[in-house]
Amino acid sequence: MKQIVRLGDFMQTLILASSSPRRKELLESLHLTFEVSSSDVDESFQSEWTPEEIVMELARRKAQYVAKQHPSAYVIGSDTIVVADGQVLGKPKSEQEAVAMLESLSGRTHAVYTGVTIISPTEHTHFFEKTDVEFWELTADEILSYVDTKEPLDKAGAYGIQGYGRLLVKRINGDYYSVVGLPLSKTIRELKKLGFQLPF
Repeated sequence: MKQIVRLGDFMQTLILASSSPRRKELLESLHLTFEVSSSDVDESFQSEWTPEEIVMELARRKAQYVAKQHPSAYVIGSDTIVVADGQVLGKPKSEQEAVAMLESLSGRTHAVYTGVTIISPTEHTHFFEKTDVEFWELTADEILSYVDTKEPLDKAGAYGIQGYGRLLVKRINGDYYSVVGLPLSKTIRELKKLGFQLPF
């Protein structure tokens, strides 16, 4: 899938440097066509890095990896982490770990950080968004029922706000789409600043 806009003899191609189905769905919701190219990069980070530094660096790695293979394209790289009590919560490795994560988030507010790097043929930009998410007080049955859906097992922080996980969320302060995986409005605005021609 390629987004091609003709400006005289010049064509523009948009590539999402992510295999995340959530990010793909968000771009598709704008009726954009684009190419998806997963980025095989090292996602480790230093323990002393701030959450902002983590998501910005990982988004940069992903975008640069794909941009090197497609130097004439516009490439979007993104990374999302969940942070609670100063700890980064990744994807749970088991149902037991998912239960423990959800118990730690119950009745409390945590932060979701998403970093974005956009690389054009001539320049690049990067930014991050922080959204605070407050959970309801969850009962043991609610947690187990949610884990039984298997949805938490491939989600950072053990929940997906766009799925059944939305039932756990009491309120958010920030960009909802950033929690899903891509701050959509800011991303589109930054694409336009870099010269990408959109149909709207």
